[in-house]
Amino acid sequence: MPQMAPLSWLTLFLFFITIFFIFNIMNFYMFNYNPKEQKKIKSQTIFNWKW
Repeated sequence: MPQMAPLSWLTLFLFFITIFFIFNIMNFYMFNYNPKEQKKIKSQTIFNWKW
């Protein structure tokens, strides 16, 4: 097995886990979702409250 300098398996595992989480968080927040305008539903006219 090749030598891995002073790195241990636990630090290497934590390093890849943090990169994995950073990658997922970046993909989640960088996703630009532009929903189309929805048509007016007839049920909204029923709940036209006047307080």
